[in-house]
Amino acid sequence: MRSFQFPGRSVAYGAHGMAATSSPLATISALDVLRNGGNSIDAAVTASAVLCITEPHMTGIGGDCFALIGKNDGTIEGINGSGRASAKADAEWLKASCLTAIDPKSVHAVTEPGAIDAWSALLARHGTMDLKEALKPAIRLAEEGVPTTPRVAADWAQDETDLARDEGARLHYFKNGRVPKTGEVMCYPALAQTLRWIAERGRDGFYEGAIAEDIVAHLRLRGSLLTLEDFAATRSSWVEPIATEFAGAELVEIPPNGSGLTALIALNMLKQFDMSKYGAASPERYHLQIEALKLAWVLRNRHIADPDAMTVAPAQLLCDQVALELADRIDMRRALVSPENLVAMPGSDTVYLTVADKDGMAVSFINSIYWSFGSGIVTPKSGIALQNRGANFVTIPGHPNCIGPGKRPLHTIIPAMVRRRGRIDMSFGVMGGAYQPMGHLAVMLNRYVYGMDVQTALDFPRLFPQEGKVEVEAGIDSALRRGLAERGHDLVDASEPLGGGQAILFERALDVLAGGSDFRKDGLALGY
Repeated sequence: MRSFQFPGRSVAYGAHGMAATSSPLATISALDVLRNGGNSIDAAVTASAVLCITEPHMTGIGGDCFALIGKNDGTIEGINGSGRASAKADAEWLKASCLTAIDPKSVHAVTEPGAIDAWSALLARHGTMDLKEALKPAIRLAEEGVPTTPRVAADWAQDETDLARDEGARLHYFKNGRVPKTGEVMCYPALAQTLRWIAERGRDGFYEGAIAEDIVAHLRLRGSLLTLEDFAATRSSWVEPIATEFAGAELVEIPPNGSGLTALIALNMLKQFDMSKYGAASPERYHLQIEALKLAWVLRNRHIADPDAMTVAPAQLLCDQVALELADRIDMRRALVSPENLVAMPGSDTVYLTVADKDGMAVSFINSIYWSFGSGIVTPKSGIALQNRGANFVTIPGHPNCIGPGKRPLHTIIPAMVRRRGRIDMSFGVMGGAYQPMGHLAVMLNRYVYGMDVQTALDFPRLFPQEGKVEVEAGIDSALRRGLAERGHDLVDASEPLGGGQAILFERALDVLAGGSDFRKDGLALGY
């Protein structure tokens, strides 16, 4: 239990349902759904739509979605709602384009938005309401306006110069010719109208007809390859999750093209060490975390891609032999120097939420437009910020993740779930672009090795290896910094908090739900 003489957040508890999101208005919207008889899927889609209004730089209907759905009997299934490159993005086009990379702010970084199809598929398969009902709170908030919260305002201010370059961004994301300040109310009339159109016509109202025509026409002016046929062909995929055992629990992740595999590979390495003999804030614990992630990242960069293009199956990378061989490369006294192919990933902006209902169904749900305001391209008419997930493609012919016709790119957003003794034990996620696999490692260690409650597990100080350096948050104390520096880690202060996160724990002995929402964002966990 935390000391009540210091600042901090207590764990939220609920006997009948729980929602944890990065925005209080989204959490309240989700809880309203649960209290009015909806289930966790209904509440999650409703909350995700609200987050498109309260955190428009982080998420939107122009982005992608992944989710894990856990049932009371312990079964878990996943949905991959990530969009694809145009069917015209073939080898001949790539050669003629002379692209050496996909610039995050270029039109070729814009892939099909998969979120709306995923929302519709989730509701159809597991929900009790349709999109028309689920979008009502978001439509109302878009029309009436929402106050800009402190973290959102701080992030938004960093994007002012980029937003000013785009006609649609200036029109929909500026207030009086500038970005909004903390507390200022922002309205989104064009987006409200777009959401109404989708509410009336369902997912086809987004992928066919006026909205798709508006998006494709706007992108075509900038040289995009995306067509109306690409939009009409957009479909989510129901997927079988991948998992690994750790500390008496099973971490469950979405398979590629998501990066959950990275977290599982790193966790398999940590299983080769007795983590319990090192303190939660010890140099040894953090050193092992850093080294495991660095090695796992090498495999991520080599192999993770659209599953149809991968040359190595996830099971091969999760076998004991790979874990042992990689763990054997870790020296407890010295940091690895520049593991091969350790390529930095761009930072990204994402929202994560989780909901659990009275029937024991939990959803781990993540929605994103990737970079802040995605590609920075916003449709003037429909008010949609378009994602830039295509920036994660490489342009090396023959590489599994090379951009190609109808391919999905490597993805950073990864929802997680934990199963224990055959039942769902925890639903959680950590935001923060490439940091996310490290965040999953941290939460698993904090909860299942060091016994922290869900709020403390999320709040605990973070660090992240990137391009040969290790970014450390202000919460990493001087003794820990010395211990890491002595092992050869080149430490730099993190310029901003590393991600965010939410979690819901099933406290089965007490028959209650325990929720947490990371202090790094403006979020909230609430139960009833």
